Amino acid sequence: MDPAKPDILALSREDRANLLMGMGWEPYRVRQLEGWLWKHGVRNFADMRTLPAALRTQLHERFFLPGLTCTYSQQSVDGTSKFKFLMHDGLPVESVLIPSKEADRYTLCVSSQSGCSLSCAFCATGTMGLLRNLMASEIFDQYLYANRFCDQQHGQRIGNIVYMGMGEPLLNYKNVLGSIDLLTSPTGASLSPKRITVSTAGIAKMIERLADDGIRVNLALSLHAADDEKRSRLMPINESNRLSSLLGALKYFYQNTGNRISYEYIAFQGFNDSEQDARQLVRLCSHFPVRVNIIEYNPVAGMSFVKSDEDRINAFAHEVRKHGIMITVRRSRGKDIDAACGQLAARPDR
Repeated sequence: MDPAKPDILALSREDRANLLMGMGWEPYRVRQLEGWLWKHGVRNFADMRTLPAALRTQLHERFFLPGLTCTYSQQSVDGTSKFKFLMHDGLPVESVLIPSKEADRYTLCVSSQSGCSLSCAFCATGTMGLLRNLMASEIFDQYLYANRFCDQQHGQRIGNIVYMGMGEPLLNYKNVLGSIDLLTSPTGASLSPKRITVSTAGIAKMIERLADDGIRVNLALSLHAADDEKRSRLMPINESNRLSSLLGALKYFYQNTGNRISYEYIAFQGFNDSEQDARQLVRLCSHFPVRVNIIEYNPVAGMSFVKSDEDRINAFAHEVRKHGIMITVRRSRGKDIDAACGQLAARPDR
């Protein structure tokens, strides 16, 4: 990498097109370059074989082309795979490839930041602090690498993307939207927006902005408690984004997009898994259609929470379900390789 050269991936499509045509190249060369960058995911100008040698040389002399380097990968007994990448500046980021129970569909959990600033009490990523936001291309490159892996190992393409890895997506709004554009564009991954879910710890004004910008993805709120006192103990961001504000923003999102909303709810033994907690959750589900995903807590070193036992989880789910609310108990995937919910921390020994 030459830091004195600008990053060609940070330019817009329009800027890249103007650049090439300003250098005297035909419009179809722009389309070829875009194909190499996003369809093929090539991160070396010399390997873009259909481009003239003179153009490849010009691009190499004027720009650098950053990519991710996978430094570590590991597979769980349940088929989940975790990838640790280093970015061009040496900072780490992790992604998780999750098979369906029947191993006929694959979901990729991508990260939007290296580390995280929110310091949720149960999450390993928050112990890293925020190192930096990812560029749109760095989010997209997680997909490129994992999709190649999925094709080579399983003969399949990734079908779903969830922004549930490291970081808070709505605090890296511009680059997350840029990556969604790449994932859904015909010149990129050509995924349907319905196959993409953005998860947030809850930033009301950014949820409303997502609706105003017409982004047709699904939205997941990391809820984890149905009253402000408990939620603030788990998630400090709740102090500035109370549940009443979040409900208003989520209702606005639903009314303006019609897109699916879900609540993610980690069950902690004796903290948020009682019948009263379930009834409070039911009230939060009465404002707009919503799905609830109950998630097993995955232990993190140095944190005192204990996961709810199966009987308490099932009783909690039954109490919610009897009110006609769609609720699913999701079993942890990749727990044995620190790839499950709340466990991503880019350990230095990996």
